[in-house]
Amino acid sequence: MSYETILFSIGAGIGRLTLNRPDKLNSFNSQMHGEVQHALGRLASGDARVLVLTGAGRGFCAGQDLGDRAIAPGGEGVDLGDSIERHYKPLVLALQGLPMPVIAAVNGVAAGAGANIALACDLVIAARSASFVQAFSKLGLIPDSGGTWSLPRLVGNARALGLTLLGNKLPAEQAAAWGMIWQCVDDALFEATVDALAKQLAVAPTRGLAITKAAIRGSWQRSLAEQLDVERDAQRELGRSADYAEGVAAFGEKRAPNFKGR
Repeated sequence: MSYETILFSIGAGIGRLTLNRPDKLNSFNSQMHGEVQHALGRLASGDARVLVLTGAGRGFCAGQDLGDRAIAPGGEGVDLGDSIERHYKPLVLALQGLPMPVIAAVNGVAAGAGANIALACDLVIAARSASFVQAFSKLGLIPDSGGTWSLPRLVGNARALGLTLLGNKLPAEQAAAWGMIWQCVDDALFEATVDALAKQLAVAPTRGLAITKAAIRGSWQRSLAEQLDVERDAQRELGRSADYAEGVAAFGEKRAPNFKGR
């Protein structure tokens, strides 16, 4: 499949998905949703062990393209819930469910659904000039794409309410200081930092990382006793893996491990 609204490649264990509508600040329309879903589906059959999600041009993603006829208000209004059900919900769940780490490389503004799609990724790295905006309140809407779920867990209720009710721009440096994202780096170092992290994760024990992220994300719905059972079962499974055997051997031989992701 050839893409018109995204760029997608897999090489050296790294999947790279770039939202590519720079003239629209990479906002989503129906075509982009379809192409992103198709690209994410290709990861299952490829050799990628990490995914980097970023945007082309000066922005990461401005959320929903309000000029998309599929969501334009009509005489009787529009069912935005249908767009959530068909597009944003599957996208967020797909990103969180990928059996590999997902890096959001936020190169510029991440607004509305774009901000929350970034927060759905496992590691968020932002350029210092980037910012996050919960723009929904300016349109009379509620934060979607998991924003009402992720923000209180990342920054607490007080900050989540301030960000969403006021819709103010949050600079990347402040987002990092609040623990909302993993790292903020100078613009000049941004691409090199993202590439170095992607290369590190591409040779890591992918199966163990996938189970780790699933265990942490699922922990919010479990008691401590239930989570201890999850950890027990995961260690039982991973203790039989080739990567565990390789990791122990490399430790004993004082060399770098050669993980295969299995």
